[in-house]
Amino acid sequence: MNVCLFDIDGTLISTSGAGRAAMESALVEEFSLPRLVNGVPMSGRTDRAIARDLFHAHQLEDSPENWQRFLAAYMRILPQFLAGRAGRVLPGIASFLDQLSSRSDVAVGLLTGNVESGARVKLEYYRIFQHFRFGGFGDVYFDRNDVAREALAEVRRHCRAPVDLADVWVIGDTPLDVRCARAIGARSVAVATGGHSTDQLAPEQPDLLLRDLSDPQPLVRQWG
Repeated sequence: MNVCLFDIDGTLISTSGAGRAAMESALVEEFSLPRLVNGVPMSGRTDRAIARDLFHAHQLEDSPENWQRFLAAYMRILPQFLAGRAGRVLPGIASFLDQLSSRSDVAVGLLTGNVESGARVKLEYYRIFQHFRFGGFGDVYFDRNDVAREALAEVRRHCRAPVDLADVWVIGDTPLDVRCARAIGARSVAVATGGHSTDQLAPEQPDLLLRDLSDPQPLVRQWG
């Protein structure tokens, strides 16, 4: 069984910054902040880690209660930001997912820093959520590698059989995606459809480096 674990933002879709804008708006509205402190990095990170750093930057306690308040506000606001931005499904993704869904020898899941509810909202908005049956998400973990471990555990539960890590492919657009694949002994596909060019991704030495997934055959050929 071959397994594809997809990142979301910059790999499957571009929301034109809707996720970032919704997070920032949720923080300001929920905690009545007079202004927003910029500079908290978001690319490739988990939503839980992003929220922690947003709290610290704005001198808010990183408590379970504040996390739940922030998350509820984010989920309330996210759909309107998705609708208000010119986002899109990235090149080749729709046809590739259709191809994978037609194969009985491929399991398709998610490995994303998004919280699970946010991942669903984004992918349902772009009408591709139906392709994914399991995954690892950014609800709890601060470290992307821990999300990768959760995703691998879900792979094993879903497949109900031993899985050869050489057949597990993590597909993402940031150096952190490549590193979390290495953390679980999986293989990696880096795509330059997000905020990193092929030149920036190449030093991470992914197993495959592609400009986008408009031609997924370099990956498919690996499966024989």
